[in-house]
Amino acid sequence: MFDPVGSSVLVVEPVSGGADVARLAHHLGMTVVIASQDVGDCEIPPDLRKLASTVLTVDTNDERTLFDVVAGHHEREPLAAVLPGCDFYVATTARLAARLGLPGLPVETVDAVRNKARMRERVAAAGLRTPRFAEASSPEELRTAAGTVGFPCVMKPVESSGSIHVSRADDWAGLAAAYAALTGDRELDLGRPMGHTVVVEQYVAGEEVSADGYVEDGRATVVAITRTVLGAEPRFVELGHLTPADLPDDVASEVVAYTEQVVRALNVTAGPFHCEVRLSDEGPVLMELGARLPGDGIPELIRLATGTDLAAVMLAAGLGVGAAELPAFGTPTAPYAAIRFLTADDLGSYSGIRGWDELDGRPEVIGRQLVIPPGTPIPQSGDCRSRLASVRYTAESYEAVQAFWKSLDDLAVLP
Repeated sequence: MFDPVGSSVLVVEPVSGGADVARLAHHLGMTVVIASQDVGDCEIPPDLRKLASTVLTVDTNDERTLFDVVAGHHEREPLAAVLPGCDFYVATTARLAARLGLPGLPVETVDAVRNKARMRERVAAAGLRTPRFAEASSPEELRTAAGTVGFPCVMKPVESSGSIHVSRADDWAGLAAAYAALTGDRELDLGRPMGHTVVVEQYVAGEEVSADGYVEDGRATVVAITRTVLGAEPRFVELGHLTPADLPDDVASEVVAYTEQVVRALNVTAGPFHCEVRLSDEGPVLMELGARLPGDGIPELIRLATGTDLAAVMLAAGLGVGAAELPAFGTPTAPYAAIRFLTADDLGSYSGIRGWDELDGRPEVIGRQLVIPPGTPIPQSGDCRSRLASVRYTAESYEAVQAFWKSLDDLAVLP
């Protein structure tokens, strides 16, 4: 049995699921090292700062400098694993792991799980169902892409996350406006500019779900299928997730089989994956796949509903050991679990949420969090950056999980 005590793990920018991995590693007696810019939206939360033995303050978007700093630390205090703290650093940590001789995703194909254009190319080359698509980096190329794909279409930045600047367009005017909004956005995301390169792809109608699981010994295992609730188009802000999705057995089986094919096509060889698909009339269609933990609290929902701890799975993959060597598999504690986000797109700020404190008295609620405190300006982005708060809860049936979701409509965001 593998003993993790004393082993050292590096997490690069633990701003998402990587934070859970860092906390788990510390709980297991491992030494936690964090590489971070440690400013702005990369600032390390106080609880993570306390459990980290070392913080390497470095520009994590400058791979050469990051590699040199980490390699220097590795020479002094050898690392057993290097892991991404969020989607942006999946490819970076794969290349870093290869440089240090540690387990990681294949560097020759890892960019395809970050760059949406490369992802579409590999999935299409494998003969799998995928939307028509074209890449563009200028208004001229955008018009050419629109001619290739047709309308309605969806524009996505090739290397962003959180549905930021993902937009449906029903005509050229709408597509041009979406691209202008992207190129005019000067806000940095983890120190990175938004960039001007997008993929324009065929709009696929249908319910959206995510298939979450992991790869071990060359075999992909889907642990859970989660329903994703999206806001009004043309934007695609995620309003919440319900686990497990209530799908007919034949549809669930088709999603699992398709996801396994996508995982193979993208050469995900180890660790967790988060595969988002639309259930079209022709069958599942890939929206995108991340070779990392899902965000939005989905790992907690999956742990409650299935007993599988994907953070432990990710840590085991980084260490090069089987997931069963760490506490990755336990007992489900709830038949269904969900998270709902609260938004107020028409307000510049808000003073409070009526009924918010009363949620603590509801037996279904397992947690609530204010993301944007009252009195703070609300970003008018129409994506994950404009979500005010979240409520996490459990239920005994799919009908009950839906009913509690509906009851949260009674919460009122006060101007």
